[in-house]
This record gives sequence, C-alpha cells and structure tokens, in this order.
Amino acid sequence: MLAFLREHPDNAYRSHEIAKRLDIEDNDTYLRFCDVLAEMTSKNLVEQTGRKYTAKGDTRHRTGILSCHAQGYGFIQSRTPSGDEEFFIREPHMGEALHGDLVRVAVAARAPSDKKRECEVVEVVERRCTQVVGTFHHRTDFAFVEPDDQRILQDVYVSPGAFGGAKDGEKVVVSIDHFDDRKASPEGRILRVIGSADDPKVRVLSLAMSMNVKADFPDAVEAEADEIPVEIPNAEIERRRDLRDKPIFTIDPVDAKDFDDAIHIEKLENGHYEVGVHIADVSHYVRPDTAIDEEALERGTSVYLVDRTIPMLPEKLSNQVCSLRPQEDKLAFSILMEVTPQGNVEDYELCETVIHSQERLTYDRAQDYIDGGYPDDKMAPDVVQANRLAKTLTKKRMREGAIDFGSDEVNVILNEDGTPTNIVRKKRTDANRLIEEFMLLANRTVAKHIAVPGHMERHRTNGTEENPLPFVYRVHDDPDGEKIRQLAEYVRVFGHGLPLTSGNATSSDLADLIEAVQDEPEEQVIVRAALRAMSKAKYAVGNIGHYGLGFDYYTHFTSPIRRYPDLMVHRLLKRYARGDGPADVEDLAARCEHCSEQERNAEEAERESVKLKQVEYVKNHVGETFDGVVSGVTKFGVFVEITDLLVEGLVHVRDMNDYYVYDESTYTLRGENNGKTYRPGNSVRIKVANASIEDREIDLLFVE
Repeated sequence: MLAFLREHPDNAYRSHEIAKRLDIEDNDTYLRFCDVLAEMTSKNLVEQTGRKYTAKGDTRHRTGILSCHAQGYGFIQSRTPSGDEEFFIREPHMGEALHGDLVRVAVAARAPSDKKRECEVVEVVERRCTQVVGTFHHRTDFAFVEPDDQRILQDVYVSPGAFGGAKDGEKVVVSIDHFDDRKASPEGRILRVIGSADDPKVRVLSLAMSMNVKADFPDAVEAEADEIPVEIPNAEIERRRDLRDKPIFTIDPVDAKDFDDAIHIEKLENGHYEVGVHIADVSHYVRPDTAIDEEALERGTSVYLVDRTIPMLPEKLSNQVCSLRPQEDKLAFSILMEVTPQGNVEDYELCETVIHSQERLTYDRAQDYIDGGYPDDKMAPDVVQANRLAKTLTKKRMREGAIDFGSDEVNVILNEDGTPTNIVRKKRTDANRLIEEFMLLANRTVAKHIAVPGHMERHRTNGTEENPLPFVYRVHDDPDGEKIRQLAEYVRVFGHGLPLTSGNATSSDLADLIEAVQDEPEEQVIVRAALRAMSKAKYAVGNIGHYGLGFDYYTHFTSPIRRYPDLMVHRLLKRYARGDGPADVEDLAARCEHCSEQERNAEEAERESVKLKQVEYVKNHVGETFDGVVSGVTKFGVFVEITDLLVEGLVHVRDMNDYYVYDESTYTLRGENNGKTYRPGNSVRIKVANASIEDREIDLLFVE
C-alpha cells in the first residue's frame, strides 16, 4: 500500500480506489485493508486529507515539468494533493534538464524577499524533450542546430556523420541523444530536413513542429483510413433515422473542407420551432483501439495555422468520409430540439441519422440572405428564420449572465508562396453568431441530458440525479480572486467600475463592464485585461459549470472531426443509450487532461504562426511612421498596436528620450524631466525601427 502511494506522490486516493489498484476484492480483505490504512495514518506514514490518502510528503523534493524562459530561467509546476505550487529555477541549476522534461528538484527554504521558492534539478525523471526543430548551421568539421523554440536554451551539436543531408541554413528536426553536462551542448542527429529557412511556408511549418505539432500521419494510420469505404451500406441507412428530406444546410468559412455540423429549422404547428443540429458521426468510423483513434487522441485537436490546417484525422476522413458535404448522403449524430420563440428547449431527441445537406453556404452568402439579398434562393428563408431565433438565444444568454468578449482576431492575407500581402480584422457577422448560438444550444442540451438525467423525464439516462454517469464536460472555473481585484483596480484608472462580491466578480458584472467599454478608446485594452484575468476553459469529468457562458452544464458535442473530446462525448452518449455501465472515470480524466494540454499547445502554435506573418509583413515597412494606440505599459517599455497594420510592437525604455518611472498604481510610465506620460489607450505616433523574423518581435520608436 505504501509503495503504491509513493509511486504516485502527486495524486490522492480514496480508500476504495487504493483497494481497487491493489486488486482487493473480497469484503473481509477489504476490512483488514481499512484497519491497516487507519493504523498507517495514525503513525504518520500516510496523510489523510478529507476522505483521500497520500504517502507522507517529502517536503524538500518535488516532481514537475520544467518550463523554461528565453531569458535563461524557468519554473517547475508541481502538483500536490493540497494544490499546485510553482518554484523558480535559475539556468545553472537546471542540470541536464531541457524545457518540457519531467524533473525531480530539491527545494530551497523561502527567503523573506522571495515571491517563489527556488529549486535545483537533482534528477531528470523523464526526457520528454527528445527532438528539436531549428536552423542547421554547418561549420568546418561539425554542425549545430539553433532551436526555433527559444525555451530550448542550448544549441544542439551534430557530428559530421549525422548531418542527414542537411545544408547550411535549412530548417531541420534534430534528435536529443545525449545531454550529460550543463556546460556542454546536447548532441543529436538530423532526423528530417524540412526545407529552406527563407521559404515562408517552411517557416510556418517548422514553427508549428517546434511546438510539438505533428505534421504527418504514420503509415499505419493512412493505411487504416484508406480501408474505410466512402459508400454507406444500406443496412446502416435502414437502422438510422432518415432525415434526408429535411432542409439541411451548412454554413462555414469559404476555404473550409471539414464540415462538422449542419442545421435545419422548421416551424411547428404549435408555433414552436424544430431545430436540428446534425454532427458528423465520426464515432461510427473511428473505433477505439485503432491506429486512427490512438493518433487522434495523441493530437487531441486539429491545428489551424495561418496558412494551412493540420487535421486531427487523415484527410480521407476529415474532408471526405465524415465531412457533411452538400448533395451527399452522410451519417450524422443529430439532436432535434423543440424550441419556443423565447428560446427555451421544450423537448429534444438524440438519434443516429442519415442526412443529405441541401446546400453548402459560406458565411458571406448566409450574411447576404440575412441582409435581404437573394430572397428567391432556396435556403434564404430558412437562414433568415434561423437568424431571428439566434438573436433571441443571444439575448437570453446575456440576460442569464454570459460574457461576450467579442473578437480581436486578425486575418493575414497571403499570396501563393505564403508571403503576407495584407492584414485585416476578422468580422464577426450575424451569420457567425447564428452558428455559434445553435452549437451552444446543442452542447448545453447534451450536457444536461447526462448531468441532469431527470430534467425531462422521458429522456432519463441510466444515471440518477445524485449520481449522474461519468461524462466529459467543458468547464470554466471562476476567475482567481486576486486577478479580479487587480482588474478592478486597472479599470478604475479609466473611470470604470467592477463590483466585487465576496472578493470576486460575477459573470453578470463582468459582462456589464465589457458592454460599458464598447466603442470607447480603451475598449481593447480593457477586454484584453479581462481575458487575462479569466481562468482557462478545459475538459473535465467533474462538472463545475462554465463561468464565461453562464451555464451550469456544458460540453463539446459539435466538432468531432477536429476535437477529440467531442468524439469521446459521442461514444459516451451511445454507450449510455445502449444501457451499458459507467465509463472508467480515471481513463476519462486522463484523456480530458491530455486534450486540454493539446488544445493549449494548438492555440499557442496558431497564435505564433499569425505573429510570424505579422512580423514578415511589418518587415516591409521598417522606417515608416504610423499612428498607434498604447496597448500595454510595463517598467521596460510601451506596447503599441499600429492602427493601420493591426500589429503590436514595443518601444523599449532605453529608446525613449527621458528617464521614465513606472507607476504601478496607474499603469503609467512618466518621464522625470519632461513629464510625458504613457498609459493604455493613449494615441501615439510611432516609427517601425526593426522587425525580427527569428524572434517574432517588432521594435518601435516614438515620433515626437
């Protein structure tokens, strides 16, 4: 028992969970087990917190993931039963560890001035950084690879026999074979040549690969996909609900190929609406314990880079077999909802279906219908009706406490070779909101179907109100109270208020703040500050609700082609509809945690790929002057968003014409001699001084 707990120092277990792991099944043995557990607890060998047990902690050593910073320091995030703790580590104390490795550290005593306790690596428990993407530099009798990921703090040495055909200046993938001395470089060999570092498309791909995005599918996965038939057997059609006569359509971006979802809307005799949300039935084609499923789980999500999509599933599935393409019979998992004109779901039905999308609409064409254009088109009346209901759903959500942060995303226009030619702000139209609202409604209804089994009696699952079945929820915790207090102080500088209730803000009060700053000069800086104060949404088995949406229950059901948790949800719904027993909670929890991590990685890769193209675009404007808005102020400089170019750069304090002092209480830099001040929201005039593609940074100068 003690050995098991010591092997899992970061987890806490209930007594029956420990017994299950130790294969204790009969009642007599279990009772003796409980007696021994109680005795070990009394002797301080085991620590009890509530109803959970852990081995008595080693207060000096911790295990966690090393997260490095480009400036030469890092942090160790260590999980303990009582909560997470983060430790600071200096580069000389990292030993043979690299960014991303699982390490064991010795923790120093906290000094009075320390914000975080310091530590040093004593063991690399698991080398997770096994390969690196970077630029190949050939020297006379050796070579080295300069990592693209600046969190890898050392270049990788490559001996002459391990060049793998790489040429000077090319982007490559290099292995990490040996790293035994912090004072020396890691050693490796070239695994793959990606291409020329000067090729704009290669730069994006190498950036993504450096962030652990898998570009290619293994041969076994492609082979499995090739074996999946495109044609639907008659027997499969006959066992499903046939909805091919319904007026079903899709609305997607103009360049989309993976059509996850389709909708239809029909008015019923009682004045209500039948709203159908039809989702690609990926779970019919992707079965557990197959090569495709294992690869999809490992990826967790599709990745939408600035110039391409790296799918979660092979293209035969994502763009052909599963995709709800127009004028083709397709298998779907549908939720048919009876919705009142006020936006309430009166009834619903989940069913496996066969559908036939009547039309594939782009967002622009759907918006044309909403604006009154093309009234004689077959789908125009349905889109207009769906939009009316969507607006009702939006108003209802806002009344119930949802927060609408809007969108600050940009779209980088690229030519055929991947060179950026323009940057525009993405528009969020009524057509976008229509699909958003219908998907939110479907996801929320599916979550309640499992979490509240009796909320509509005839839809009761084989769970109970007290013990709902294990499920995958999309959860969003309340924000950290300290961050919210800082946000309240921040917005006060701009003359706005954020009420605090029990040391935190309700979602309704935060929504009111976001609405109050609309169209104000400081709108974007306050919205960004509010977003930074939010917790990160994630996948979990334990439901805590969704703070940002204001929902008590929420899941992801609507995008199984591009999100693995949605595939998990489909499988669970079918499992419970068959009357099968509860799914394994530990397995679900592990998959949820992995998918949440993969989602964060994908978002970072997507964000950095956009930043790369922004820097490439600005490089053509070095030396030019522009109007801008101060987007952030720190003690080391002023961040400015260039109004015309929609990019952000930094004016460093060393390049400013006075000695500036940072006032943390007002988020202002003030010149000691000239009295000049800079704070978020100020309009300024700047000059582009430099744009570094390698660092993805833009340097600016103020124009007086």
